[in-house]
Amino acid sequence: MQVAKPKEGKQKKIRGSKSKGEGGGGGGDADDFDAWMKSRQLIKPDDQLDLTEAELGEEVTKVLTPTNTNVLRNLVVFSFKEGEYVSAPMPGNTVTLISFPGNSLHVDSEEARIQVEESDEIGYPLPMPNYSVVEQRETVMEGEEEGEGEEDEKSDVGSKHGHIAAEEEEAEEEEDEEGKATEGEAATETEAAGEDEEQGGVQQAVSAPGKKRKLINQFNYCERATLTYVNPKRNVDTQTIPPPRSQFGANVLQWVIYDTYMEDFEEQQRTGHIHGDNRRRSTKKSFKKKTALAEQLNRKYVRCWQILERMINQNIYDDIGNDYRYWEDPADEYREGEGNLLPLWKFQYEKTKKMNVTDITFNPCYYDLFAVCFGSHDFLKQPNEGYLCLFTVKNPSYPDYIIQTDCGVMCCDIHPHYPFLVVVGLYDGNVAVYDLRDGCKEPMYISRGVKCKHAECVWQIKWGPDMVDGEINFYSVSSDGCVFSWILMQNKLWVTTIITLYLENGIADGPDGTKVTLKSGGSCVQFHPSDTSVFLVGTECGLIYKCSTAFSSKYLMTYYAHNMSVYRIDYNRFDSNIFVSCSGDWRVKVWEDMRADPLFIFDLGSAVGDVKWAPYSSTVFAAVTTEGKVHVFDLNVNKYKPICVQAVVPKRKNKLTRLAFNEKLPFIVVGDEKGVTTSLKLSPNLRVMVKPPKKQLYLDQLTLQNAKLEKLLSLVRELPEGSPVPDAATTVRT
Repeated sequence: MQVAKPKEGKQKKIRGSKSKGEGGGGGGDADDFDAWMKSRQLIKPDDQLDLTEAELGEEVTKVLTPTNTNVLRNLVVFSFKEGEYVSAPMPGNTVTLISFPGNSLHVDSEEARIQVEESDEIGYPLPMPNYSVVEQRETVMEGEEEGEGEEDEKSDVGSKHGHIAAEEEEAEEEEDEEGKATEGEAATETEAAGEDEEQGGVQQAVSAPGKKRKLINQFNYCERATLTYVNPKRNVDTQTIPPPRSQFGANVLQWVIYDTYMEDFEEQQRTGHIHGDNRRRSTKKSFKKKTALAEQLNRKYVRCWQILERMINQNIYDDIGNDYRYWEDPADEYREGEGNLLPLWKFQYEKTKKMNVTDITFNPCYYDLFAVCFGSHDFLKQPNEGYLCLFTVKNPSYPDYIIQTDCGVMCCDIHPHYPFLVVVGLYDGNVAVYDLRDGCKEPMYISRGVKCKHAECVWQIKWGPDMVDGEINFYSVSSDGCVFSWILMQNKLWVTTIITLYLENGIADGPDGTKVTLKSGGSCVQFHPSDTSVFLVGTECGLIYKCSTAFSSKYLMTYYAHNMSVYRIDYNRFDSNIFVSCSGDWRVKVWEDMRADPLFIFDLGSAVGDVKWAPYSSTVFAAVTTEGKVHVFDLNVNKYKPICVQAVVPKRKNKLTRLAFNEKLPFIVVGDEKGVTTSLKLSPNLRVMVKPPKKQLYLDQLTLQNAKLEKLLSLVRELPEGSPVPDAATTVRT
């Protein structure tokens, strides 16, 4: 809005004339007023909007609506009965400021009319005072006081009239507070009022027509006579005799304390020397019994808490649990030869957030239980501790078993026949065996000494078949180039060197002129499924050696597999002559036993941390890369590229390290460098089973899978030079 600015000259003139006219020229100085007006002048902003007279005179219409803008609309609440979110009703626009329940009814209401008809009672308000009573009162006063003037009589009548009105108001207040009087009390008051002749006529005249009771609200009836009597509060005090007091002061010195303890000890020796031994023995026995009972009780409590925790997690992750069991991606029907992975749960432990997942192994007896090893693949940043956590799908929030070690846990394995025995390989070259039944704090067996351990990191460890005399043993491979066999004796581990991985033609001159045979550091080991004496060893230089436990000085076969370290090797579940390997040179290769060249080669574009054959199909395998992706291959569908490539973690911040297939359910578990283990379910296209032909419905799935793999291999095999082509008829007969 624009305001006109008056001129300074006119202001000074007006002020000067006003001061002369009113103050006579002695009230103040005009310069002070001018300075004050300058400070009070309005300043127009530069960006002020200039409006015309029409715009200034325009009326702006404002519409007020009863809509409450503070009320939330489209509000939903979760209904536990229906199991979904439902719309909440809209609150009204009426706001109640005060609500006070009363016990009276309006005389014109329908309920009051019905009560009057039924009980012949007339309710409040009381009628105004009857002026005929006032006239009678004036007559009585004239008879008593004769000779007084008219003005005095009128004043007396006025005072009496006010007194009668006051009495009527007091009667109304008493009737409101005390309620209606009984009929007997009313009769008594009438008789007492009849004794006085002068006042009787006035009281009868006033009370007879105005005797009306209050209507009763049958829905909110409250009278003083019906209230419970409140007992008055009383203070009860008791005084007792104070205890006797005495003052004591002394200096407590070291030798005084010592002498006092010595005297007390000598006295205890004199009195309890005879029964001392018996008491100690009984104390030890009772302590052992109490400890055993406490341990049993703690196990029962822990078991109950675990069951309760699993129930709570099943309720929390109800949707994921249903997907884990019953989800089937319907989109697979419209895409041929492709599939996807559905993320389920993430398993992690608070103390392993900054560690790498170094190995994952499923329990062979309990399909929902798997072990995860936590350590570090960075040799320059090794943690001071390591963990082995056993997670179950029934409780994804916390591990069921936790094993803590002094250094990083690099690998583990669970015994196929004794699922409670877990062996771990550590970063410092030691191995340890834990019994999950007796707790996870201390190992049952652990390697000790310089000669009874590996010189470097243990990369993989595997249980072997029981020996002839029933002793349990396992094998380990390390970067020091040795493969050890460990036997569980009665109270210690017995170690034997199976083979030392020397490079073929790897002889070099030593510093003193002697010949030195170079070793090849082992990185992984895998035993043959059918022939337990044969195993494959992957090395850090990219070679794969086929070895035997019966020969410790010679390799059965050497595969020039990769250009960098071999990370994992896995045998096919249906054909033990087929195995797959992965390496840091970005490649995954499928091999056939005793064949120097690979059958399939796949380049995944980044280092491959782990590869595994699927337990349900002979042509399906999966691999994880450092880009954070999972690659699933089905050679029967596509021999050149994977049928599923899915990113699990961001490649710039995280990397995938390990992978494991579940043996019974169609899902996989992958681990990364941040200590997180993620479970992923396979879509139907990734686990297609072989359908038997119509004329051979009796064939089982094992036979069909072998036939599918053999048909695939026949397309890529090449006959050796000089070998005759087999007769087709002869092949069919055999």
